[in-house]
Amino acid sequence: MRSDLEHTDKTNLLNLDRRGLAEFFAGHGERPFRAQQVVQWIHQYGVDDFDAMTNLGKDLRARLKEIAEIRAPGVSRDQQAEDGTRKWLLGLDAGNGVETVFIPEDDRGTLCVSSQVGCTLACSFCATGRQGFSRNLTVAEIIGQLWQANRLLRADPKAERVITNVVFMGMGEPLLNFDNVVTAMRLMLDDFAYGLSWRRVTVSTAGLVPLIDRLRAECPVALAVSLHAPNDALRDELVPLNKKYPIRELLDACKRYTAGEPRRRITFEYVMLDEVNDSLAQARELVRILEGVPAKVNLIPFNPFPQTEYRRSPPERIDRFRDILMQAGLMTITRKTRGEDIDAACGQLAGKVQDRTRRGRRAAGQANLP
Repeated sequence: MRSDLEHTDKTNLLNLDRRGLAEFFAGHGERPFRAQQVVQWIHQYGVDDFDAMTNLGKDLRARLKEIAEIRAPGVSRDQQAEDGTRKWLLGLDAGNGVETVFIPEDDRGTLCVSSQVGCTLACSFCATGRQGFSRNLTVAEIIGQLWQANRLLRADPKAERVITNVVFMGMGEPLLNFDNVVTAMRLMLDDFAYGLSWRRVTVSTAGLVPLIDRLRAECPVALAVSLHAPNDALRDELVPLNKKYPIRELLDACKRYTAGEPRRRITFEYVMLDEVNDSLAQARELVRILEGVPAKVNLIPFNPFPQTEYRRSPPERIDRFRDILMQAGLMTITRKTRGEDIDAACGQLAGKVQDRTRRGRRAAGQANLP
């Protein structure tokens, strides 16, 4: 298996969902049902050797070796935290890399995947946003994170959990890489690939309103929104995208996303920043703005990184904030910090980014956003 540091003229089959594979085979004179077989070999069984695909004829296997390959990003670094969290740095083209995190829990195993090398949105409390932006990930580089993680966990006799959930909460804004993210998610949901329920695949967005509507139309998985403030003035500072899509527009999009789906709720992520967004008055303000939105709130204790000016809210203040939300009837949990000793916690992913942007142009009001 080659890494993405090596480029060839062959078609990388990790870039194709089942429909794309059917078109690939049809274009080479093969019957489209071959797509189902190959999807199973690649994604269910983790195979990257065409000779191992024994229900394909020898001639087809030989032909595939000439025109195609299965090429995922290579693992540059593998770290494991004391709590069992595991983080991989995946090498891409020269100077770039992304981080992927596996979080084992009693009832699930969650893989946090990246969608971009860096991020354009420059949220002030996020390590990735401080790095800059290089490019979008390909489908192969997105689904390749799940493919590699599955193989590594299966090969590890000490691994007690398999991957049951995938969250797009790693590096990047997933909706700014919409087509590649949706193709990767279709593989995650495909019963012949990973067979995950839509409830077990979550896209986290800073609030790109037109693309939230498009996601609902094309691939309505679970949605999380990085809110982090109860009013526009503060959110403009924390999440610059808010200047383009203010809170009211964002919440209207959330209502549209859940319309007609009584079991669907939006998860609102709210990082707890000491004396910034954690007052009891701000908790009550959050209750007011979420009225009428099918919501659950995920309070995230801030995870520090170098050169940040923010501090984590004290536990007792987080508890009082949570209590106000819960007393108002909002389903609320405080996220347990995982993998902090290997910088794998929420907001800490950094990877390796050859920044192709200028920080002054990355503010959401000036960025080339939909």
